Amino acid sequence: MLRTDPVAAAQGLISPSRLITPWHDALAAAAIIDLADVQVGSGPPELPPFPVIGIGTRDRGWADSVDVLVPGISEAMAICDACERHPEPARVLVQLLRMIERLPPSGALVAESLAFGLLQAGADHRRWLAARKPQPVQPPGELHMSRTGDSLALVIDRPDARNGIDRAMRDALRQAFDIAVLDDEVCAVTLRAVGRTFSTGADLAEFGTTLDPVAAHAIRMQTLPAHALARCGHKLAVHVHGACIGSGLEMAAFAGHVTASVQAWFQLPELSMGLIPGAGGCVSLVGRIGRQETARLVLTGRRISARDGLAIGLVDALVDDDGSG
Repeated sequence: MLRTDPVAAAQGLISPSRLITPWHDALAAAAIIDLADVQVGSGPPELPPFPVIGIGTRDRGWADSVDVLVPGISEAMAICDACERHPEPARVLVQLLRMIERLPPSGALVAESLAFGLLQAGADHRRWLAARKPQPVQPPGELHMSRTGDSLALVIDRPDARNGIDRAMRDALRQAFDIAVLDDEVCAVTLRAVGRTFSTGADLAEFGTTLDPVAAHAIRMQTLPAHALARCGHKLAVHVHGACIGSGLEMAAFAGHVTASVQAWFQLPELSMGLIPGAGGCVSLVGRIGRQETARLVLTGRRISARDGLAIGLVDALVDDDGSG
């Protein structure tokens, strides 16, 4: 329930007529602040341990400090509603993103994995696991790898599963990106996919198969492609078509150059699963589009078009292809 924060109002920072959730209530799901009412010259306060949503433009006071910056009250309220439905991952997300801005990629990936493991053991994710329908077993795919001179070409080939990243595909991608890191003669890497989609993300059938979050963290530290991508992303060019969801987007965002077909679209649905992006996306997306846009994508879970992705820097160029990969 939105209430006026009497402490902030008394300090003259916020008009009591504006909608504000209680800033000093540690149990609040989120706070909404109209940046037009921030007193000129006032320094930003220490952020609370939950999302702070600012309404306004980037030239307003505190605009760089809030977790999400939105143009109007309707989107702010929608994000607040999502935070109330999934308070655990929303809180962990914004606290993690605030840290990531100050960490090198290697340390940020460790922090992301620890945060992801924390949520794997949380009540919200357990409810999602209990409620989901049984997932059909999909045929395995293949990562095609070819080398021409100093260039390495990678093609994801699992179209019957919408190029979902299963354990075998993840391991193959990690090995390929390790080659790009370790072989100094590899100067360029390309990644694309066959079929109608780039990737719908991690294979949902594998969620919940490793119940011990400590063991799951150890596996991520050894096998996630993100650990190699963080070191060779500057060599990588990715082309995206169709759906680019979850870990598919998280990997693509590490690339130095991303092109997309005009029909492509992007989404991070992890909040609804009681989780946050855990395939390196909190790191790669902050590096590409910044902390606030990353939080906005995750907290809204919204599907955005290729043109919207271009506008926020998620995509570097649009390509008018047929979307077949």
